[in-house]
Amino acid sequence: MIPLKIVLLQLILFVSCSSSDTNAIAQKGQADVTKVSTSGSENSYTFFVTLESPDTGCEQYADWWEVLSESGDLIYRRILLHSHVNEQPFTRSGGAVSIAQEQVVWVRAHMNNSGYGGKVMKGSVKSGFISAEFPDNLGEGLDLIDPLPTGCAF
Repeated sequence: MIPLKIVLLQLILFVSCSSSDTNAIAQKGQADVTKVSTSGSENSYTFFVTLESPDTGCEQYADWWEVLSESGDLIYRRILLHSHVNEQPFTRSGGAVSIAQEQVVWVRAHMNNSGYGGKVMKGSVKSGFISAEFPDNLGEGLDLIDPLPTGCAF
């Protein structure tokens, strides 16, 4: 028979390790782009981007989504002004995005405390958008280029 003190100590250790692991995972959460649709006309498209992100408030939230060329140049960035804790997934529109109907682009999202790294989509207005593997180092340094968020409302 295992003494009650040992069982309680094991339970305390298990709970504190589980909480640490959960907190570590939450701290490194990434924003995923789950859907992209468009409307408009050539060189003036509105993008409707659906994100799923582990928002907890201003300390952790998806702070923008962006459209990149195939070569990694920033075409458009939509700043998100607040967290979406109770609205997951959520869709935000942005534009006008100046691209041709056939131009292939990347759409990805950014978390304020962990950067890029979630699911991305690739495609064109003409053919639609699908999930894709984002190439390493493509668009490197774009997180330092304006426009950038100036704060978080809530």
